Amino acid sequence: MEKQKILPKFTGKNILLGFQHVFAMFGATVLVPLITGLNISTTLLAAGVGTLLFHFVTKGKVPAFLGSSFAFLGGFAIVAPKLLDAEGNATIPNTEMLPYACGGVVAAGLLYVIVAGLIKTFGIVKIMKFFPPIVTGPIIISIGLILAPSAITNASSNWFLAIVALSIIIVCNIWGKGMIKIIPILLSVVITYIVACFTGDVSLSAVASAKIIGSPIIPSSFAKFDISAIITIMPIALAAMMEHIGDISAISATTGNNYIEDPGLHRTLLGDGLATSFAGFIGGPANTTYGENTGVLALTKVYDPAIVRLAAFIAIILSFVPKFDAIVNSIPPAIIGGISLILYGMISAVGVRNIVENQIDFTQSRNLIIAAVILVSALGFSSTGGITFAVAGTTVSLSGLAIAAILGITLNAILPGNDYDFERKVD
Repeated sequence: MEKQKILPKFTGKNILLGFQHVFAMFGATVLVPLITGLNISTTLLAAGVGTLLFHFVTKGKVPAFLGSSFAFLGGFAIVAPKLLDAEGNATIPNTEMLPYACGGVVAAGLLYVIVAGLIKTFGIVKIMKFFPPIVTGPIIISIGLILAPSAITNASSNWFLAIVALSIIIVCNIWGKGMIKIIPILLSVVITYIVACFTGDVSLSAVASAKIIGSPIIPSSFAKFDISAIITIMPIALAAMMEHIGDISAISATTGNNYIEDPGLHRTLLGDGLATSFAGFIGGPANTTYGENTGVLALTKVYDPAIVRLAAFIAIILSFVPKFDAIVNSIPPAIIGGISLILYGMISAVGVRNIVENQIDFTQSRNLIIAAVILVSALGFSSTGGITFAVAGTTVSLSGLAIAAILGITLNAILPGNDYDFERKVD
């Protein structure tokens, strides 16, 4: 990575573009610690540093932002379930067991490293025979569709704010000129937030009481290691890797660059794995490449990885500012929902484009079967909470997307007619 390209020039335009990526990832990234009981500031620090680690390993070529992974929520719920409060609700963080869950996350990241080594050893061409566009395309479509219900849920909390947020994005993106056209998400957040303040839908009490400066590092939350926790959480990495491939495919399809070939899937997996291990070590959730930020790339058509690295530095700085954490948490969910209606749809649209551009022939029964199974299993199992089963006394949970990816890869491998040539497609 050339020194002058580590970060873009610190112009007002680039800083706003960086903040836009931060806003895109923030809602989902902080949701994981809210669910598990982990610290939000630590999670932001892990996301920022993890993104920079990923960019270092991938030679600064992939415009990916790494945020909290939802795939590991089941593991956290098993190892460190929240404790009951006075009213009998599970709301109290299990501070005693959370470090052990984070130890399992560290081990999961190391599994990424092992798989990356296998890909490097045996070659990407042999590996990609299992991941042709007929598999990755529907998986990308599924990512956006699985996220869709959360967008509707958030938007339905206040449809007026959601429609305002959505309308601003559409107007800026279709009729905007210059800078306005490439920062529609940030403008949507700011303008709709101001509207929400006037309509009385924003509570600033938490903002007023929050400290300006604080440390995101909490030594008592650092990872601890227990074999049962590791056995419970480590296998989840295999499912998360399937999601990783879909995300990298989505970013590749969005930008028009084949990142699975260059810098290589082994490097993107290695970067994701190291970021995940680092996050777990300091007491944060596992990291993953973020579909929300892929939606930003598709919407703005600004693909410069240096902008994403700038966003990572912003996230790190903001992790030391509890007051900013409070401000962002005061954003009404409806605003995030309105924005997500566009972002999540963009992800699925990229998957459709991936299928179209690769000229997938749906007159072939094998292609129809693979696509159908991926789409239905991804959405169906996601709506029912996935599958949970026991192996040698250990509970394993698979998300709908992981199940769909496994089924799609398996069908592609066993059904006749797999003529996908990765080298030919790259050329």
